[in-house]
Amino acid sequence: MLDITTLFCSVDDFWKEFECKWKKILLGQGKNKPKRLPSLSKSEVMTIIILFHSIGYRNFKTFYNHHVIKYLRSFFPGIPSYNRFLELKKEVLFPMHCYLIKKTGSVTGISFVDSTPLAVCHPKRAYQHRVFRGVAKKGKSSTGWFFGFKLHLITNDKGEILSFVLTPGNVDDRAPVPTLVKQSKLMGKLVGDRGYISSKLAESLFSRGVQLITKTRKNMKKCLMTLKDKLLLRKRGIIETIIDQLKNISQIEHSRHRSPINFLVNLMGGLIAYSHRSNLKTKKRC
Repeated sequence: MLDITTLFCSVDDFWKEFECKWKKILLGQGKNKPKRLPSLSKSEVMTIIILFHSIGYRNFKTFYNHHVIKYLRSFFPGIPSYNRFLELKKEVLFPMHCYLIKKTGSVTGISFVDSTPLAVCHPKRAYQHRVFRGVAKKGKSSTGWFFGFKLHLITNDKGEILSFVLTPGNVDDRAPVPTLVKQSKLMGKLVGDRGYISSKLAESLFSRGVQLITKTRKNMKKCLMTLKDKLLLRKRGIIETIIDQLKNISQIEHSRHRSPINFLVNLMGGLIAYSHRSNLKTKKRC
């Protein structure tokens, strides 16, 4: 579990800097102002969301009603009801996205790429699913068919997230790689599994200063590979461990979403919670 005071200070420092720039681009900054101010600030709302993804609860409603209201009222004196908090939760999507970008790691020259499915319901119930109708798609992973989205990640060798992209479930794993590389300004070696084998993609990345390293299929001609590259392929479990933590500790995947905005806020909160934990691990190693 993250220290709540340290977490809030980090979020609040970001919000104070971000709020000034955000107000300049918002529409409707005229005379009509809201008469009733929210009982929680944006930084407090963001802190509660991130805290949920680091504490081990499986259900946000249970966490809010039985942990936040009971034990954290001294930290959040103006704590509202659960239904009111859900309304405030929708207003922090963009600030959380910006905060997550700020918490991304640094390029070290060795990176790993992988994707993971985010199922929103069972594939057999996809035809009657309403929340993500027209957005979520059926896809197939190594574990079978699913209905939902794919989260594509690039991480460095320290376990820090460098960039991420969310796509429908039927998108090829190789399609978002150029976008991920551009977002993180990647350089050096990029290690992936056999799903990223593509001569066209490898040539495109090489022109940007990125070397794509993957294992070969059985029906492919054997190519020469340095010992360092072979060892890097063995270290690809780093990103698989990160995905496992995101799903089983940060709770980025569940089927109880009632709106697309809450789904995205939940995803951002899980990624931010992991970023805070990865920063703590890096400090301990140093």
